[in-house]
Amino acid sequence: IGVGLVGFGLFFVLFGMLLYFDSVLLAFGNILFLSGLVFIIGFRRTFTFFFQWPKLKGTSFFMGGVLIVLMRWPLLGMLLEAYGFITLFR
Repeated sequence: IGVGLVGFGLFFVLFGMLLYFDSVLLAFGNILFLSGLVFIIGFRRTFTFFFQWPKLKGTSFFMGGVLIVLMRWPLLGMLLEAYGFITLFR
């Protein structure tokens, strides 16, 4: 279930970007991706991964980007998410 949710989440994010940053598709993709991540590694491990002290800057940018996409500012939200994603996984 988790791999399917992550796959559909990535599909909706890419499809939303192809359709000129459609905010509904991007928001749906973000929610599916995060819920799939919780299904794959569990809630506690997801929480501890995102809220470690050295990764707090990346987490804040990533979650802030998700929030801004949900508030229907897709381009700014995706830029913040991309920076947060890079900061989280470097």
